[in-house]
Amino acid sequence: MAVHKFGLFVAKHRKLVLAIAILLLIPSIYGFVTTKVNYDILTYLPKDLESVKGQDILDKEFKQAALSMLIVKGDMNISNIQKLKSKISQVDGVEKVIWIDDFLDPTIPKEMLPDVLKNTFYSKDSTLLLIQFKNSASSLETQNAISKIRKIATAQCFLSGMSAIIKDTRDLSDRETPLYVLVAVVFIFILLLLTMESPIVPILFLTSIGMAIIYNLGTNKFLGEISYITKSLAAVLQLGVTMDFSIFLMHRYDEERKRFDSKEEAMAEAISKTLVAILSSAATAIAGFLALCVMRLRIGADIGIVMAKGVFLGVIGTVTILPALILTFDRAIHKFRLKNILPTFSKTAEFATKYHVVLFVVFLLAFIPAIYGRVNIKEYYNLIDSLPKTIKSVQATDLLKKEYNMTTTHMVLVDRSVPKYQIKNMCEEIKRVKGVEKVLAFDDILGPAIPDEFIPSSVKENFEKGNFKLIMINSIYKSATSEENAQIERIQQIVKKYSKRSYVTGEGVLTKDLVEMADTDLKRVDFISILAIFMIILITFKSISIPLILVLAIELAIFINLAIPYYTNVTVPFIASIVLGTIQLGSAINYAILMTTRFREEIQKGHDRFEAIKIAVKTSSRSVVTSALAFAFSTLAVALIAKIDMIRSLCEMLSRGAVISMIVILFVLPSLLLLFEGAIAKTTFGWRSKEASVKPSEEYETL
Repeated sequence: MAVHKFGLFVAKHRKLVLAIAILLLIPSIYGFVTTKVNYDILTYLPKDLESVKGQDILDKEFKQAALSMLIVKGDMNISNIQKLKSKISQVDGVEKVIWIDDFLDPTIPKEMLPDVLKNTFYSKDSTLLLIQFKNSASSLETQNAISKIRKIATAQCFLSGMSAIIKDTRDLSDRETPLYVLVAVVFIFILLLLTMESPIVPILFLTSIGMAIIYNLGTNKFLGEISYITKSLAAVLQLGVTMDFSIFLMHRYDEERKRFDSKEEAMAEAISKTLVAILSSAATAIAGFLALCVMRLRIGADIGIVMAKGVFLGVIGTVTILPALILTFDRAIHKFRLKNILPTFSKTAEFATKYHVVLFVVFLLAFIPAIYGRVNIKEYYNLIDSLPKTIKSVQATDLLKKEYNMTTTHMVLVDRSVPKYQIKNMCEEIKRVKGVEKVLAFDDILGPAIPDEFIPSSVKENFEKGNFKLIMINSIYKSATSEENAQIERIQQIVKKYSKRSYVTGEGVLTKDLVEMADTDLKRVDFISILAIFMIILITFKSISIPLILVLAIELAIFINLAIPYYTNVTVPFIASIVLGTIQLGSAINYAILMTTRFREEIQKGHDRFEAIKIAVKTSSRSVVTSALAFAFSTLAVALIAKIDMIRSLCEMLSRGAVISMIVILFVLPSLLLLFEGAIAKTTFGWRSKEASVKPSEEYETL
């Protein structure tokens, strides 16, 4: 009754509702524009990791939390190199530029230089400058410094390192994100035109959801910052996930309009009857997203909170803004009509009923290849792998590998009290580790025979500050590879042998921690999301068996989706495995709840289980198909234009997952509900009303 009164209030005061909604856009747009964006995934690692602690020491003591390598090809004139070095040193955000002249007279012939210096700063036709930044790689100051350095440097200069990679990721993401939303809106608009009965309805849907999206993006201001992945996908995912709420309400309003003379009463009744279903669907989606918050990798909470908030705001918009819009344009909606291209789904209902046993067997057998493929999927963790090969930082990284046989740089911090001769011995051991190209340590370069007082403080400060000595190790291996991880473990063993108070850090080490954490996070998120959604369905249906059936059906769809990359030999970003399951589960469970709710309604009306499932499939299919295709189209649109592979792959899998989930809900779920209706009745409170007399068909008996 209270819900009906609320619906009536919205219906009668629709102009007030719309006025408030429009006014709320002003602070939301301000919040969206001023929200900070983080482009460095590695910063989401927990602060208690040794690699992160080491990174903090590098930042505070050595100002080396961000380090870039500038390769200068062709022009080997010492004077020109020194001028370039001087110009870069004066750029805001640059702490120091290190070159050969910080150690020895650069006029000394290369042949006479110590091997460690010669191999570090020179190749056959290029020289290398090490650029230290004052702030972290993802900071605005460092990003601005990267832009200025690129303007200063000539076309023959190539800037590599994590800070340059983040800069290119940022520029590409900022350019593409508006296109993601635009193309997704166009795709969904076309779909809705084909599947809805009025050309006005898609405009109203997109307006209502669009407002909710702006509210969501604006309220991210309170979070401080969001990741670039969240920024890129939040609008598109919210559009896809909450579209079904609008579809449910519109379909119900059309039904109620036939029963009531007053359109306000019809809308109030529509809100009253759909709110429970919408809240149940929203609760499962929110639970799935909030499950990401249990990840130790804090990007999970970043995505989870933003998307859960988006679903909540989507519900608010569906029961306030959308009804106000529908009633305002009711005459236009029903004046301009289109032919719905979707079929009646009678044949789908007949097929799902007739072959329910076969479909159940297929359901069981499909788990075998799906689980095998899911377990053996190949993943990548390196940010640079998600960028196009034409990006400047990617080309520079490839050149660094080619010219200097250097792919990643490890930073080792050892206690300053460790004697020179032990540093020398430690460096010799590290040099023998497989894949180590060179080791750059102050004591190793100059040797133990040279007294400290003969060494300029400006040179010494590059390698000794505060309580630590710094050693730089260049590796030929790529981050996140098994070879690199084994190398890091061996280096850590050697370093701890000489200095218990020590840290090994850098991109490769941080990425190794990311790999290990992602595997644990995946298991934790899967368990929590399934448990949370299981409990919500249990409470909604007051049933033990229904949540088990629904979750199993959708988990099959998820496993199939995640197995496809294995069978097609595609490597996917690690974040896809973690977040895809929760997003697909959270969105697909809505379709399953809709189908199951209608099945229960028909059972309670007195239909036998075969007739009930036919009606449920026939009446639910349009909403399921429209909603699933809306999600699929919105994410497919992004996948088609995204140049960042991490975004493209995730959207491709989400799009495919929506279609797979739709097929499972239309064909597999009916077979499960049909076969286990008897068990459901025994384990579900109030499944059959007292008036209902379920009459089994002559061919089948209720299980």
